[in-house]
Amino acid sequence: MSGNRIIAVVGMCGSGKSEAVKYFTDKGFKKVYFGDVVISELKKRGLEINEKNERKIREELRAEYGMGVMAIKSIGRIKEYFRTDNVVIESMYSWEEFKIIKEAFGEDFKVLAIYTTKSLRYERLGRRDFRPLTNEEAMSRDLSEIQNLDKGGPIAYADYTLINDSTLEELKIKLGKLF
Repeated sequence: MSGNRIIAVVGMCGSGKSEAVKYFTDKGFKKVYFGDVVISELKKRGLEINEKNERKIREELRAEYGMGVMAIKSIGRIKEYFRTDNVVIESMYSWEEFKIIKEAFGEDFKVLAIYTTKSLRYERLGRRDFRPLTNEEAMSRDLSEIQNLDKGGPIAYADYTLINDSTLEELKIKLGKLF
């Protein structure tokens, strides 16, 4: 690829997406976090930021505006950043979001899927400092994202897949080799 590029990092909760996004931002990529749309709406409504409220708002926004709402509400920022920088997208979930970004940017847009086994993801989610999840919460989130948010499409159709079953250092090495 020549010139600037856009990489969306996808995967299930706890797979290491945030660490991969951090890797790219450390390399100078500008980050567009689709979750900012949800966080902004939570703040606007005066609701606590937690997994339950985030899910409720995500699903409400998608029910009202369609499954591509996060991409639609973020595309202006992506275009602005892309003029001068590489861009990494965090929290692209639905197939509709993928199609909107792909249509807008064509071959400049690539998807990286991070894969980790369910048991390892749940272990990581229980240990994390920010928004830790119990196994029951993690399973509930998985099922909700697969069934209600159409999350499987971008993961299955990714341009690159990285297995993240080891340490953070190993993930960084794999990302370095891939990109």
